[in-house]
Amino acid sequence: MSETMAEEKYKFEQNFSFTPLLNKTPSFLQDKASLELLMKWSMLGRISVQYYSFDQSFYPYNSRNFALMFFKDPQVVSNLRKMTAGAWVPLDSPLLCVDVEVVPCSRVSMDLLDPIYYSRQILSPSGNVVKCFHDLYPDYDELRRALQEEESEHYDVIGREERGEFLFRIFKHLCLGGELCQYEDTIAPYAQLTKLIYKDLISVQKDPQSMGISVVSTVLKVCAQDKTGSCYPGRGDEEQTFAYLIVDPFKRHVCLFYHCYGVGGFTL
Repeated sequence: MSETMAEEKYKFEQNFSFTPLLNKTPSFLQDKASLELLMKWSMLGRISVQYYSFDQSFYPYNSRNFALMFFKDPQVVSNLRKMTAGAWVPLDSPLLCVDVEVVPCSRVSMDLLDPIYYSRQILSPSGNVVKCFHDLYPDYDELRRALQEEESEHYDVIGREERGEFLFRIFKHLCLGGELCQYEDTIAPYAQLTKLIYKDLISVQKDPQSMGISVVSTVLKVCAQDKTGSCYPGRGDEEQTFAYLIVDPFKRHVCLFYHCYGVGGFTL
């Protein structure tokens, strides 16, 4: 189905309205240690989380319509900002369609990263990240190779299914960092901030019978387009420029998790 046909179809589906929750801020953007790490990794001032409430029941099968209504809602449009040339600016033209990828999000612990911890080719026995030579990057390591390069002999340490998980995506985004990233010698800072961000963004519930914990959030990776093409989260094709909608269907809250790769932004 073409985007135009899809948009016509959605006219007969739910119409969501959104209200910004301006006083809601995630804890990782208030924590001094987390902010210092984001600054070190060249992400501070270029990463943001915005919260909104919405007025209709959300169902995962309706994700594309939900995302389209979100980016066309007047309250969202008036509050939405993107990073351009080191400054936060509003969208400069009307959006025509939204590409949506439903991101798997089922993990309730950090054990997804265990294979990396157990790999002595990626981490030394002391816990330090193993350094390696690279033709393009003078300060490179086996962790980033395993995360980025499919031809790396360590790429399969993390399976394809696990790589798709939202938890892993957050971890990878932090490990790769921003344009002027100062990389860590150990994995711990990346893992610790991944856990904090994940807990901030994801909603869970406990089964009263089994007492097990499960994720109730739906995560959508989104890319909005205007008449010239992709415009949000950015106009280029950069893996570290991303936007995710994380939907809590019970609270009827959605947060927009955004980062734009580049130089500039706030400092501590």
